[in-house]
Amino acid sequence: MENYENIVSLRSPHRENIPGSSSNSNSSNATSAPTLSNKGKLVRPENCANCPALDSSIFCDPTLQKMLNVGDHRVVNVYKKGQTLFVQGNPPYGLYCISSGKIKISNVGPDGKESIVRIAIAGDILGHRSLFTGQHYMGTATALEDSVVCFIDKKFMESLIQQEPKIAFNIIMKMGRDLGRAEKMVASFSQKNVPERLAELLLNLRLAYGVPDQGRWRLDIKLTREEMASMIGTASETLIRFLSEFKDQGLIEQIGKTIYLVNLKGLMDLGHLTDDHLWY
Repeated sequence: MENYENIVSLRSPHRENIPGSSSNSNSSNATSAPTLSNKGKLVRPENCANCPALDSSIFCDPTLQKMLNVGDHRVVNVYKKGQTLFVQGNPPYGLYCISSGKIKISNVGPDGKESIVRIAIAGDILGHRSLFTGQHYMGTATALEDSVVCFIDKKFMESLIQQEPKIAFNIIMKMGRDLGRAEKMVASFSQKNVPERLAELLLNLRLAYGVPDQGRWRLDIKLTREEMASMIGTASETLIRFLSEFKDQGLIEQIGKTIYLVNLKGLMDLGHLTDDHLWY
């Protein structure tokens, strides 16, 4: 969905911190990934074959030998919550592969407002659109939680695609799904009102991050109300009001900042949705 972001950067056009490069040695953006974090959740894959997201990665098909070759050309970094992978308006230097965690892609418009256009999870890639078009990043990538991300430099990635058509095919598949998701979002924004868009957002978040919990679906993702509001193009106050109405209607429950989906059919009816209309 990076291709649907506005080509506007309100940030200083400083050079991107390239993971593992000397220019990044004094940066606070990323740290070398430990085998385990202090919480014991972040695992540093020794090679691509050991990546926990291998099955959904673009590198799921190559032979072990080729995967090890990719491993020789990657840099594995841990990004703490709130740290930035790349910044809107900066040139691309390589491809980012998410091993674990969640990364938001956001765009800052001319009015200075941030809009979240995509949330990437383990197995997803970032920066591919800019990498292959030669355009600067049209959004900023920020860790929503502690995340392990592999960086593969541009030159090696280009040579790998030429050598291994299956990887090129997998990237095209990823871009095709991104485009399909973007088209559905554009249709939703132009055809639906705020409560309908909110119902659609909640159902999409369930598909990607929903966890069954005592007959309900818990959304296992930490988004602020401002971030959720930006995803459906409304103000945070409006979002909070409709979440309260959804709760009164028995569609959802809220415990603290955690949202539980209670009545999926009710949300589907409210959003005029079928499974084919959902983004994920």
